[in-house]
Amino acid sequence: MLAFSRLTSTLCRRAAATATPPSLTATSTTRVQTPQLARGIRGISSTTPSRLRPTTLSRPTYPLQRTAATLPTLLSTRLYSSTSAEEDSFDPASIDRESDEVDVCIIGGGPAGLSAAIRLKQLANAAGNDDFRVLLLEKAGEIGAHILSGAVIQPTAIDELIPDWLSEDNENRFTGATPAGKDSMSFLTKKWAIPCPTPPQMHNDGNYIVSLNEFTKWLGERAEEVGVEVYPGFAASEVLYKADGSVKGVATNDLGIGRNGKPKDSFERGMEFHARVTLFGEGCHGSLTKQVIKKFDLRSESQPQTYGLGIKEVWEVKPEKFEKGKIVHSMGYPLPMDTYGGAWMYHFGDNLVSVGQVVALDYNNPWLSPYGEFQKLKQHPLYRSVLEGGKCISYGARALVEGGFQSIPKVAFPGGALIGDTAGFVNVPKVKGTHNAMKSGMLAAEAAWNALQVPDNNSIFLYDYEDALRKSSIWKELKEVRNMRPSFHSPLGIYGGILYSGLEAFVLKGRVPWTLKHKTQDHAATKDAKDCSKIEYPKPDGEITFDILTSVSRTGTNHEEDQPVHLQVKDWEKHTRETWPRWKGLENRFCPAGVYEYVEDEGKEEGVRFQINAQNCIHCKTCDIKAPRQDINWQVPQGGEGPKYYMT
Repeated sequence: MLAFSRLTSTLCRRAAATATPPSLTATSTTRVQTPQLARGIRGISSTTPSRLRPTTLSRPTYPLQRTAATLPTLLSTRLYSSTSAEEDSFDPASIDRESDEVDVCIIGGGPAGLSAAIRLKQLANAAGNDDFRVLLLEKAGEIGAHILSGAVIQPTAIDELIPDWLSEDNENRFTGATPAGKDSMSFLTKKWAIPCPTPPQMHNDGNYIVSLNEFTKWLGERAEEVGVEVYPGFAASEVLYKADGSVKGVATNDLGIGRNGKPKDSFERGMEFHARVTLFGEGCHGSLTKQVIKKFDLRSESQPQTYGLGIKEVWEVKPEKFEKGKIVHSMGYPLPMDTYGGAWMYHFGDNLVSVGQVVALDYNNPWLSPYGEFQKLKQHPLYRSVLEGGKCISYGARALVEGGFQSIPKVAFPGGALIGDTAGFVNVPKVKGTHNAMKSGMLAAEAAWNALQVPDNNSIFLYDYEDALRKSSIWKELKEVRNMRPSFHSPLGIYGGILYSGLEAFVLKGRVPWTLKHKTQDHAATKDAKDCSKIEYPKPDGEITFDILTSVSRTGTNHEEDQPVHLQVKDWEKHTRETWPRWKGLENRFCPAGVYEYVEDEGKEEGVRFQINAQNCIHCKTCDIKAPRQDINWQVPQGGEGPKYYMT
């Protein structure tokens, strides 16, 4: 019996057992709640193995009219209706959340989280422990829908996790891998591409060009095959703690809350997932990761993280311009000499080209627009010559970690650990991070499995994960290149960085007694607008370059409008007073999705009104990182919302 059927039958049995007499039928002032598991049924795919156990439900403590006859209707939504007086006073927290107990809960369905989940179930299955529960929560409506990367992947981790991932004998093999071909590196001026030696770290022999979005979907299917309970559409919004301060698990957000903060008829209370070990694999700058880093002071012995913003398009190009496996990287134009960044163009699949640019978020000039710089890049002859006559089929953007070795926080804490990009394992000079993200998930999984073999209820600390990480290829790899990214902070700017990085790449290879520091946090690097040259960007031509809303339309982004704004600014008027005079609309320029605007308004003190178009948000997290006052807090919206990326 499939998981869906088992869960439905379980609910029906519980509904019949808890049905109340007719005298308790709900009235207009009664809150009616269906079991929280209704969300789970919608979230679990029909391919989930039948051996997965249904969620354990606790008996609710509020008035119910729940019968087997009414259950099919109630499963579709969780109803709330009340008088206006009740609506004004109703507190969602007054309703108890349903809860579920699992062995390991993983937050985030990216390469790190899925690798951890698969490895855990591999170990459990090999030990004959079919009852070992691994549950994975993913905020996207489908596994992979929020994933975006270049991406050329080094296969070391996937070769270890699933050795036959490309084998012709494996009917479930991944079919979207294009073997890497010719590499090239160029320094761009406005009109020219000057060939440069390709650093050893960027050689791609034996690597593969993939759509990470498609690769992650495939990993999700493999996770379900081994028995991982995969719950897409569940946005974890709160970390739960035990009395001793250790992590107990997470809770998902409430649904059906209006923009005014009041419950709607579709209100559903969030659900709690309790686990002996909780692994956070939210990706770059995760909303829950921020909380646990602060609570457990995980950065006490490391530098702050630094970030870049990656913007990407996927094009279908003319066959005569397609060179399967070709890999192009560039530095220089169009970015200013004091701004770190680079660009790529990868030929993969059938006549598909991935083209994109990364701009370091420690840039100084508030007039700079990463989106505008990317549009300029595509007009360079190196890129335009390939894209011209083709069709853009996909767009996306996301922040990525650039801090490297010196910015890795402590990764273990009581009850849990950080894995993947949420901890910061991207090798920036190598332009890769997926292999390290996956390996970190596997290391954490092995440490968690070993720790959970001790049958006690004490809080678990994954000491073995910290130790294994320091002995792993991740540590060695990142330590070797630790000085390259911060070398670009020298007075010589990009030229000094290129010279020093070349010396490190070809000669020193990290064997120096010093570790360079990152100059400042990204948000603090921004200068006042009056002290910087204004940058005017050309109008898009609609063929190679596009306006931002056209690009956003290619992301498949969807958010229900009537919900609390998930881009939290406590006081919009104060934000305008403190931000507009100095930076003149920086938010509008750093956002790659047109979320933030300053609209002319003579009735306002500053002559402008701050506006957040949260429906456009593609979950890149740039605002949370770059806002100069650090007063924009990115939180998860309702589960299942956001972009629905294709081939990214």
